[in-house]
Amino acid sequence: MRPAVLAVLGALLLWGGWAPWPTAWLVPLLFIGWVPYLLLERQLTLQGASKRTVFGYTYLFLVLWNALTTWWVSYAELTAGIAAVVLNALLMCLPLMAFRQTKKRLGSRVGYASLPIFWIAFEQLHLHWDLTWPWLTLGNGFAAAPQWVQWYEYTGFLGGSVWVWAVNLLIFWAWWGRGGVPFWNIAGPRRWRWAMPILTMWIPFTISTVIGRNYQEKGPTAEVVVVQPNLDPYVEKFEGGAKFVPYDEQLTRLLSLTEQKLTPQTRLVLWPETALEESYWQNTIDSNYKILRIREWLRRHPGVSVLTGITTIDSYPNKEGASETARYRDDLGYYDIFNTGAYFATAAAPIAFYHKSRLVPGVEKIPPLLASVISHIDLGGTVGSVGSQPDRTVYPAPPGAPALRVAPIICYESIYGDFVSEYARNGATLLSVITNDAWWHDSPGYRQLFSYGVLRCIETRRDLARSANTGFTGFINQKGEVIQREQAWIPTASRATVHLNDELTFYVRFGELIGRGAQILAVLLLMVAIVQGQRQKQLAR
Repeated sequence: MRPAVLAVLGALLLWGGWAPWPTAWLVPLLFIGWVPYLLLERQLTLQGASKRTVFGYTYLFLVLWNALTTWWVSYAELTAGIAAVVLNALLMCLPLMAFRQTKKRLGSRVGYASLPIFWIAFEQLHLHWDLTWPWLTLGNGFAAAPQWVQWYEYTGFLGGSVWVWAVNLLIFWAWWGRGGVPFWNIAGPRRWRWAMPILTMWIPFTISTVIGRNYQEKGPTAEVVVVQPNLDPYVEKFEGGAKFVPYDEQLTRLLSLTEQKLTPQTRLVLWPETALEESYWQNTIDSNYKILRIREWLRRHPGVSVLTGITTIDSYPNKEGASETARYRDDLGYYDIFNTGAYFATAAAPIAFYHKSRLVPGVEKIPPLLASVISHIDLGGTVGSVGSQPDRTVYPAPPGAPALRVAPIICYESIYGDFVSEYARNGATLLSVITNDAWWHDSPGYRQLFSYGVLRCIETRRDLARSANTGFTGFINQKGEVIQREQAWIPTASRATVHLNDELTFYVRFGELIGRGAQILAVLLLMVAIVQGQRQKQLAR
């Protein structure tokens, strides 16, 4: 089969794991999605193809997978969509090229074993550096089938990446064998090679099924209301839009929708990311008219707390005390703009702020080396580097609900398993996601982002309440089951009783053991491969 055909076939199979409307019946495609690439690489190696040729077909495979899966980014900004596809595919080439060099220098057995190690080491890196974009982490593909990966409470989503690679490699070996001979031409015990990929698929699935059937929701309960105001960010939500809804009216809509679902038992209300969009100076926020309206509403509903998205500004006394992201104006001095979660525990309590920490590359956070290139890109919100905070804030329990300690997760942050687990370690008993998914129109983007929340619930064994400006608003339980999901593109609200678990899973306690271990092994493999390469050169002289 031609290399180009294999590249396209592999991209189509992997795309199946992130189909526009994620469904469990497509998830098995992940277990064969890498087989065409493995065949492609082996075929080119046997033909003696140049490094450039191998890289070209590898890049074709990866760029098609990225384009098919994340093309919707271009809805918000065409340049950003192209950059996300082109650059991420280029970065994904690195672990595959490292695998190829390792196989060449250390032999096929070590080489193929190194492939998942290099890939998962890359996925771990992609969680933590300035250009972080872990959307296509292989373990995310199981978001459509949470019943398959209940063991994520031990491994996190990188455990799913290990599973995908293990099955793909075993199927490749079973079909083509170490010598490249199809299994049907080999008599005897070699036929048993098919037992390995079958068992490798079946055993984790069975373990997950047993865990899921025996797991019971834990913790006391509380009633939560989530609101979806459905304001189009392109024409309605922000000042200057063709059909701009005045900010006072936006707040009225939030309050009205909340009232429709509020009961005497309600303890928490969630409003979406940037629900209050006007920029508020944190040191004078309590004098703002809309903040006073919220406090007055809370006085009429004692026992209710509100978490809302908001844009805030904080100032610094001088340059020395300013952050790396601080801006400067002659009339304002040094200041930071934050994408913030603001928490009103009671009508009179001081507002607790959380500043979004995992920022969208190229939009909210611009790496210094790329600042001059991508500073014009707009994916929504404030363009340029905004402020952040290093710690995961967990809001204190309000009166009347002593077990309710909320993790304020803002939009993009919900992709990161290790990041979200820090909230649980800090005492959170409920995950809350506030987001504005309308930048991507009616596309796979907001559907995929919602489904990733399923994995965060399994990893932490926490319920999740989600409030979207529009997209999907609803609730997910500790087993990753969607218990409510409101229709997108309508103003609505939803109410559910959530469980407040304070127990820590193995994954929450110990973090990304798989990712960190893969990085250590990857460095060792590269060192050995480099040394072996030098020896081979010396022997060749």
